[in-house]
Amino acid sequence: MLVNNSSSKAPSELVRFGTSHQGDEVMLYTLRNSSGMEAKIMSYGATLVSLLAPDREGNLCDVVLGFDTLEGYLDTQPYMGATVGRVANRIANGHFIMAGKEYNLHINNGPNHLHGGKEGFSRKNWAAHLSQRKAGPSVQLYYTSPDGEEGYPGTLKVSVSYTLRNDNCLEIKYNAETDMPTPVNLTNHSYFNLKGEGDILDHQVMFNSDHYTPVNEHLIPTGEIKSVNKTPFDLRTLTTIGDKIGDVPGGYDHNFLIRGEGRRYRLASVVKENSTGRVMEMYTDEPGFQFYTGNFLNGTLVGKGGVRYAQHAGLCLEAQHFPDSLHHVHFPNIVLVPRIAYTQKTAYAFSTQGKD
Repeated sequence: MLVNNSSSKAPSELVRFGTSHQGDEVMLYTLRNSSGMEAKIMSYGATLVSLLAPDREGNLCDVVLGFDTLEGYLDTQPYMGATVGRVANRIANGHFIMAGKEYNLHINNGPNHLHGGKEGFSRKNWAAHLSQRKAGPSVQLYYTSPDGEEGYPGTLKVSVSYTLRNDNCLEIKYNAETDMPTPVNLTNHSYFNLKGEGDILDHQVMFNSDHYTPVNEHLIPTGEIKSVNKTPFDLRTLTTIGDKIGDVPGGYDHNFLIRGEGRRYRLASVVKENSTGRVMEMYTDEPGFQFYTGNFLNGTLVGKGGVRYAQHAGLCLEAQHFPDSLHHVHFPNIVLVPRIAYTQKTAYAFSTQGKD
């Protein structure tokens, strides 16, 4: 759905969005850059609610899935736009051993713990405030997770900032600190559709990735780190999603390793949509990202404008450490210790190209 250009409005504002089931006042923060892009972030779940990006003609369209009202986010829904944690993705059997002590987490995904558990960070109301940075308007959000929440040890203080840069890049920065060793793996769970409607099977993707982590029937990594060569996971050149998704049972819901050593900030993926000319590039300093093609959407969720979100209505690119890292010692470590800060930076950069 196209919307009017908003570049003449104030660079940032906040309004009341509603009240959570816990009685907390939920605020909606709007960021507008000098190029006319607009992002809306709410305090509940530190969630990206909408993101207006221009097409090749300059028309703005909301390119993330979500809901028109707070009630849609309060109901059971698949983490649309949310900040997820303490640990994004799956932990097998909701169980891990750290420093000789056993921890049992809430089971909420078959036999597994997913995206922080029963509530997790996506169902908390974060404190927040707006600021104006040189790069563009920004909102900073804060949450303190108490010791024992969802079964995790230690008190964890978390902050997430969204900055809508004037170069049409939505930059997300994460910071966390703990008073006890605890697992931490944060990400954003936005569902993107660069057309703003329909499915994403005609989108093209290119991944800066030579390897992926195969999974079992419960979507838990087997521990292998496998080459994408001669598999449907070889997306190293621009590939239409619909051309290969049929060769992946159930659709894509897999972790890809980003080429490049260490925590270097680099290009991870590119998404293109030819009819609108929109291009989205994801940059991150994380070692991997989860590519998910909305396989479990089934038309029961009624989203923005009364649209029912059918299978493959959106795609997710979740910058992260690897799933189930706690059970695979050769995966990147996700245990945060006191006096060492957790940091992460991920950005989604938007541009346009001419029609093929």
